[in-house]
Amino acid sequence: MLGAQWGDEGKGKATDLLGGSVDYVVRYQGGNNAGHTVVVGDQKYALHLLPSGILSPGCTPVIGNGVVVDPSVLLSELSGLNERGVDTSKLLISGNAHIITSYNVTVDKVSERFLGKRKIGTTGRGIGPTYADKINRVGIRVQDLYDESILTQKVEAALDVKNQMLTKFYNRRAIAVEQVVEELLGYADKLAPYVADTVLVLNQALEQDKVVLFEGGQGTLLDIDHGTYPFVTSSNPTAGGACTGAGVGPTKISRVIGILKAYTTRVGAGPFPTELFDEDGEALRRIGGERGVTTGRDRRCGWFDAVIARYATRVNGLTDFFLTKLDVLTGWEQIPVCVAYEIDGKRVEELPYSQSDFHHAKPVYEMLPGWSEDISKAKSFSDLPKNAQAYVKALEEMSGAPISAIGVGPGRDETIEINSFL
Repeated sequence: MLGAQWGDEGKGKATDLLGGSVDYVVRYQGGNNAGHTVVVGDQKYALHLLPSGILSPGCTPVIGNGVVVDPSVLLSELSGLNERGVDTSKLLISGNAHIITSYNVTVDKVSERFLGKRKIGTTGRGIGPTYADKINRVGIRVQDLYDESILTQKVEAALDVKNQMLTKFYNRRAIAVEQVVEELLGYADKLAPYVADTVLVLNQALEQDKVVLFEGGQGTLLDIDHGTYPFVTSSNPTAGGACTGAGVGPTKISRVIGILKAYTTRVGAGPFPTELFDEDGEALRRIGGERGVTTGRDRRCGWFDAVIARYATRVNGLTDFFLTKLDVLTGWEQIPVCVAYEIDGKRVEELPYSQSDFHHAKPVYEMLPGWSEDISKAKSFSDLPKNAQAYVKALEEMSGAPISAIGVGPGRDETIEINSFL
């Protein structure tokens, strides 16, 4: 299950909805730069690192090897859930997951600040530098916390370069190896009960016909390879990332569900063809509560973009869509939907591969009739107003995959299920 736009599509709700029907929920990439909001009854939970399945008693939540983990954030999140009566004891963390160190948070913040107007719009939480360390083979993994000698050697190797950069380029103070090692060792005992060979666990579970749900953070258009580069995250939220980020072969995956908001939002810098700067954009932001779970930043809002949806279907091999926040559109007489782009006077119906072309893309809209009726109590597709039904069908046809569920409110029970995902 993954985001089909720029993230913030409502993946947490969708994953939580299925959590009671699956055996494992696996987060396979990203870090605490991605947040999920899950509403259970009158309780609202903001999850940043933990898989949404943590809220389903019969489900085992897993943090896969493709995730980067800030130990302090993770332990704080676990503590907060325990205080609210949530059992977190079944959590498993891959020993191969990389750790976000304090020096990578520092590097993230100073480098982004240095870019000025050219900044990417990162969350400043050390995600990018940690993935860079991973690729440069100087990263710190969870398993390294249990061998002080190896941990010290790896921290020394990482800081050899980073201290040069911090002191000579950014005019910052050098970071002491001993201080970092001591801090990291302080997390070892607290994390130990959760650390496991998750690749083995998940593959054995699949061999036993258990149901495993892979949960991506961010969204397709933020993928490091397939997103709006360079305004992307540092990992692969697309479907292929589930295989590398969890250690499960592609032949084991039977369905790929894309989460699609009934309009479009994004956080951070970068092109956004349907972005609104008027009263409609502000209304979507206000009614939809469009503020980042992790960052607290207001999300940029715009109309639904079918070009992006078709691209997500193709890149991920989507079998289904979960359409969220349809209720937010209640009250508009007409709802524009972007069906194509105009680039240099030409109509383009597929996402341009050229960054420059996409930056200059202007949306071509088709107007669909809106509705004024409250849909939050709808329990079946036929309960929706005719115009709402027509809107959903139009989006389905334009996007290239069936819409199997519709969110009509934030709660667990405010969902219309058209086709079963399982």
